[in-house]
Amino acid sequence: MSFNPQSKVWIYQSNRAFTDAEVIAIQQKLNDFTSQWKAHGQQLKADAEIIYQFFIVFTVDEAAAGVTGCSIDASVRVIKEIENEYQVDLFDRFNIAYKISDKVIVSNKEDFETLVNIKTIGPKTIVFNNLVQTRQEFEQKWETVFEDSWHSKVFAHLL
Repeated sequence: MSFNPQSKVWIYQSNRAFTDAEVIAIQQKLNDFTSQWKAHGQQLKADAEIIYQFFIVFTVDEAAAGVTGCSIDASVRVIKEIENEYQVDLFDRFNIAYKISDKVIVSNKEDFETLVNIKTIGPKTIVFNNLVQTRQEFEQKWETVFEDSWHSKVFAHLL
């Protein structure tokens, strides 16, 4: 499915990698949800995908129909169901994802700060900016180097 660059994006990051079997089951649940996801009775042009076995990314093209508070609540309910069923945390914004040797790793804020401090994570380390809001930002700024991310502002005192 192709999306308008201004389509809305929500990213939920797991505190652990999903297994291959979990990815298949969760993707089916997400497909079932997005295929019937509506806002005020109108079908949303939406998709959800699991990326790197850590990230659930919802995309909604509001040119077709706009999301509403109730439709967002419905997506949050699905995420909470996944959390409960698979014993993961998808809402902890203090977990930070980055890549080392093309492997995605998620650490808590304190461990991430230590890794920056001891230079395991440096200016060119790839980090994930889960604050992106549009498909265009997702495609251009979701995976970015540490020095160009919000992470560098929060942890600047360690560089």
